[in-house]
Amino acid sequence: MKRGRGLQLFRDLHTPLVHLVGDHLKGRVETRADRLGRNRELDHVWISMDPGLSVRVMVSVNTFSIRNAAAGFDPRVRLGLMRGTWDRLPERGINECHRFSYEEIPEIGSVDFLPMERVFLESMILDRVHQAILLEAWGTPYHREISGIHQIHSRRGSCAVSESIEGRDGALRFYFREEQRMETLLFKFCGQ
Repeated sequence: MKRGRGLQLFRDLHTPLVHLVGDHLKGRVETRADRLGRNRELDHVWISMDPGLSVRVMVSVNTFSIRNAAAGFDPRVRLGLMRGTWDRLPERGINECHRFSYEEIPEIGSVDFLPMERVFLESMILDRVHQAILLEAWGTPYHREISGIHQIHSRRGSCAVSESIEGRDGALRFYFREEQRMETLLFKFCGQ
C-alpha cells in the first residue's frame, strides 16, 4: 500500500479501492429534500474523519437499498458484526488498497448477517461514531464537494444488481478506548 501525502494524492489515486484510517469522527444521516420539502431516498450515513492530512474525508455508508426497493426486493441492509480487541492502533492516513474481500476474512463463516431497519442501522452507526477514537474504512474513492469513499458493502451480485465485483468489498472498523475493543461492521444486501 502507498502512504497518502495529502488531499492532492487522494485525488490522484487511480485505484478502485482505498483504505482510510482517521480520528475526530463526526456523523450524520443524509438529508435530501424533494421540491415539496419532504425527505426522499434517505439511504446513507455520512461519517467525516481526520486522516492526519489537514483535511477531512467523508465515508458514505448505505443504510437502505433503493435499487432493491424499486425492484420489489427486501431493501434492508444486512449487518455482520465482528468483535475483538486491539493491541496497537493503526496509523492515520489514506492508502491504496489492492484487495479486500469478505470471503478472505478467516472468521466470516461464523458471522451472522442480520437485516436491519434503516433507522436502527443509522442509530447503531452514529452511536459508534460518537464513541470511537478511530475509524478504519475500506471503500471506493469518489470526488464531490469533499473527497471520500463509498461502496462500503459487499460487491457481490445481489437481488437487484447482477454484476459481482471481486476483491473490492468495503467495511468499517471502529476502535474504542474502553477495554481496547474494536468492532468490524460488514454490510450485505438482499441476495448476497
